[in-house]
Amino acid sequence: MSTGLHRLEMLARAYAVAAVQADKEGRYDEAIRNYRKAIEVLHKILALYPNVPLAKTYARMISQYEARIKQLERIRLPASGGGGYEEEEEWIVTSKPKVTFADIADLEEAKRVIREAIVYPVKRPDLFPLGWPRGILLFGPPGCGKTMLAAAVANEVDGVFFHVDAASIMSKWLGEAEKKVKRLFNRAREIAARGKPAIIFIDEVDALLGVYDHEVGGEVRVRNQFLKEMDGLQDKSNKLHVYVIAATNKPWRLDEPFIRRFQKRVYIPPPDFNARLELFKLYTRGLKLADDVDLVELARKTEGYSASDIRDIVMEAHMRTVRELFEKTGGKGEPRPITMEDFLEAIQRRRPSITQQMLEAYRVWFEKFGAI
Repeated sequence: MSTGLHRLEMLARAYAVAAVQADKEGRYDEAIRNYRKAIEVLHKILALYPNVPLAKTYARMISQYEARIKQLERIRLPASGGGGYEEEEEWIVTSKPKVTFADIADLEEAKRVIREAIVYPVKRPDLFPLGWPRGILLFGPPGCGKTMLAAAVANEVDGVFFHVDAASIMSKWLGEAEKKVKRLFNRAREIAARGKPAIIFIDEVDALLGVYDHEVGGEVRVRNQFLKEMDGLQDKSNKLHVYVIAATNKPWRLDEPFIRRFQKRVYIPPPDFNARLELFKLYTRGLKLADDVDLVELARKTEGYSASDIRDIVMEAHMRTVRELFEKTGGKGEPRPITMEDFLEAIQRRRPSITQQMLEAYRVWFEKFGAI
């Protein structure tokens, strides 16, 4: 097999594996990006090696990935009353995230907060005469499940899920960004008025609403507009089910007025031993393991690793068997079972992404602002 073809096939497979994994966990933007990268590489293979034996298979994979991208992309619903909703319709996640609370190892405290703040009021609003929390801030180290928790909410309530980040809000045009914020909340309220809960998830909220040394007027106006909109949600006479879930790795960049708008502020810590064991069980569920694989021992050896780190370890261990298959047979047959040695080698190559200094910073911030 041509070395160039082999490299391209391995690259396409890596993108595809990453896309499917992100898809399963409800990280749809990441899934779409990786599906597109896989398609790009597969097209390159077909262009450079038109007689490759797997040409029909690759063409079929391209069609399948393109179809899946269409399912994952956010729709543009027709605007009621004459336009103005183009941007916020792009934020609506049309396919219900597949991830559920059952797929998230541990984090029971965070799940409880979300159930009490969102799920219970949606199902029995009559039990909450004083109202209910409308804002939840999830903070903690990267890769520990904040985005997955937010995505899982869509499986707990039959609602409409908005996924927002700084890139989708900020505009180079003066005054446009705060108008987008207003339209976003107006659209969420309109959906809620029709009887559907509306959940606005703000990913990496510090990038959008954090306070920095060097700011221009746009950032301040956007922050003020968010404060105004969230104040409107807190009105006790407002019975609409509109919720804001924000996630951040840097909560100390948020200013206090904004922090106060989130009645619930929940620390999402790195997984403990039991959670790491459940993560290894979860991520190896569809893989073929050798008899010598000891998941308990792997959980012990990964103290301080994030959930994302553990997923990457499992992917790397699996990739060792795939790489070996391609090197020995050109991709024919099935990979051998993953051994304990594969996992240990993957752990050796990947150090934890979380440091003690980071954990101490989160502890200090939680002591000051935590609210569960």
